[in-house]
Amino acid sequence: MPQICLSIRSALIRSRWALFKEDIVEFYRLQDVAGYGVAMAAGKVLANAFSDRSFTSPLVELLLTNRRNGKNNGKGYSIFERGSKPKPDPSVLPIIEESRWLTNLMPSGKPISVTDQEIMEMMHFLVVNEACRVLDEGVVVRPSYLDTASVLGMSFPSFHVGIVFWADAVGPNQIYTSLKKWSKLYGNFFEPSRFLKERVTRGIPLGKKVVC
Repeated sequence: MPQICLSIRSALIRSRWALFKEDIVEFYRLQDVAGYGVAMAAGKVLANAFSDRSFTSPLVELLLTNRRNGKNNGKGYSIFERGSKPKPDPSVLPIIEESRWLTNLMPSGKPISVTDQEIMEMMHFLVVNEACRVLDEGVVVRPSYLDTASVLGMSFPSFHVGIVFWADAVGPNQIYTSLKKWSKLYGNFFEPSRFLKERVTRGIPLGKKVVC
């Protein structure tokens, strides 16, 4: 799932303000801390293994070309200075702008118009969708394992307990309906997983283990 998050971040960095929103900036800071070499390597694995639900962006390569390597050299999406907290760096915006043009996904060269709430939902609902695939494939024994992994491995806010717990609190039906709407507007990247659709149809929480 962390690799899927790399794809989600790249796909959704479409509006100038999104990068500097307090509740969104942690997604990008995680990449800054992990290092862009990890992002490049994971991105290739992701594209090969999950081409139907991955998004390829030149952004990380452009950052490296512009001598930005996150925390490793003190400059990424944020500026890292010894003795102080990381601060979002507005000078990264022209690089993001170049990436947007190269991906050529914006109608008429303009970003899609979405609200703060929609940006957050797009990012988190896609992670929920991937968590549903992990559950469907039997990769984990209990949904609670994904909650723990999302907090410790992806910096998901611990006060939400975890990605599956949070999804059930939001409502699987709302998540499914939103993903279905976005898949019609923006393509199969947002297509709801089979597991999510089944749970919504049967009215079963995502975190409930069903014994067949």
